Amino acid sequence: MPFPPHATAADAMLAPELQVSDHISIDKALDVLCGSHNEFVLIRDDTGRCAGIVTRDQLTVPGAKPWYAETTRVRDIALDHSPFARPNMPAADVAADIRERSLAALPVVDDDGFALGIVTTTGLQTVLGTSTATTEQP
Repeated sequence: MPFPPHATAADAMLAPELQVSDHISIDKALDVLCGSHNEFVLIRDDTGRCAGIVTRDQLTVPGAKPWYAETTRVRDIALDHSPFARPNMPAADVAADIRERSLAALPVVDDDGFALGIVTTTGLQTVLGTSTATTEQP
């Protein structure tokens, strides 16, 4: 049965299983992702608030020197720092935002900026009953 037309980000989000400090190096974040078999990791700042999200693809830079991954912090490569989705935001608006910003995923945060989950194009497709073409980047 399809979800109602008023589906929200909360309906499409996954739990924020992985979170790392924004001070962590790229190589350590990649170790966390590889060990967990996930594609995304949320970044949190010193106060515990969501500071962004990085994907496995962002962490894997072809041809990068070893010192790059050891010394570069995830906060320096996160493509998306904000604005983030809110749980009651319409899922169609989240899909449009992800598509317009060419993102793979978007954090969902509460009013204080703490991560509640991650919305992916797959989750949006499920709740909106749409095809890949309407929710993924062009």
